[in-house]
Amino acid sequence: MAEAVTAPKVTIYSTPTCVYCKMAKQYFSAHNVAYEEKNVAVDRVAAQAMIDKTGQMGVPVIEIGDQVVIGFDEATLAHLLNIK
Repeated sequence: MAEAVTAPKVTIYSTPTCVYCKMAKQYFSAHNVAYEEKNVAVDRVAAQAMIDKTGQMGVPVIEIGDQVVIGFDEATLAHLLNIK
């Protein structure tokens, strides 16, 4: 019997005005990837968590399982999410 594959948790730290954040969310939607969004423009706790984890103040910062992707890097996202 095949073992079930669990999709990794996806979290995107974003702001409403970020073009690359919008591109990443559109990419997730196009590939039916569920994600949690943290709007760092209004959520200071999430913003600080993002900075603590990555040292980055720019968005998007995308967590896929225990991996962190800085910016919208379609090739890396496809690899980490096993999208062909």
